[in-house]
Amino acid sequence: MPLVPTGQIVGDAARAGRGVGAFNVIQLEHAQALVDGAERAGAPVILQISENAVKYHRALEPIGLATLAVARTASVPVAVHLDHATRPELVREAVALGFGSVMYDASVLPYDENVQATRDVVEHCHAAGVFVEAELGEVGGKDGVHAPGARTDPAEAAAFVEATGIDALAIAVGTSHAMLEKTASLDLDLIAANRKAVPVPLVLHGSSGVPDADLTRAVEAGMTKVNIATSLNQAFTGAVRDYLSANPKVVDTRKYLAPGRDAVAAEVARLLGVLRAA
Repeated sequence: MPLVPTGQIVGDAARAGRGVGAFNVIQLEHAQALVDGAERAGAPVILQISENAVKYHRALEPIGLATLAVARTASVPVAVHLDHATRPELVREAVALGFGSVMYDASVLPYDENVQATRDVVEHCHAAGVFVEAELGEVGGKDGVHAPGARTDPAEAAAFVEATGIDALAIAVGTSHAMLEKTASLDLDLIAANRKAVPVPLVLHGSSGVPDADLTRAVEAGMTKVNIATSLNQAFTGAVRDYLSANPKVVDTRKYLAPGRDAVAAEVARLLGVLRAA
């Protein structure tokens, strides 16, 4: 199936009351694993490249074009998304490369500045038919800081969507980025209140720290796009460690990256089942 717009995947999921998984790509093996997992689950998937991953690769184009190429080989709907971009010029580059969506993150700015900066990005992206996600009520855990106390006010969220024209909104409801254990406590009532107030699909960031049952409950309460990265890195790294421990003389990187890729594919298939169980 050809590469599809992110708005198609998110819109279909929102109308059906299902969750859609959005998983981070770091290396080519991640992109391949995410598509493999989605095909096993028979579900659509969103492949995300973060600004931090762009910094790691020293440019967006190499990993971006590789991810788009992998997406085009899929037998299920796949979209490619730029995640947590703080630089408008990076957004413009993603649009030019053919990404289906961007998440523009101006959440550290004062509210009025966040609105203006986001509105400018929306104008550029919508002119190219690109879906825009933004964030209000800063999600904790950026740069390793565990700060899950942030919360998004529903009335402010609705006003932000109206003022900016965004297509999806990431809200703070108790998650935190880069959590290694599933100990996050979601405010399900706040999710429901935001779902009632906000006219666009809601996005849950920092979902690796959420127990499976609560991921399903979050979708039932009103979340649509669910971002997961750290738990997949745990699966990848654990499989690589196990292989190298059992085969200490191996030097061919393909030998130990393949088990990591397989482990991520299995976890993606499982998580997509959790998100579609609502």
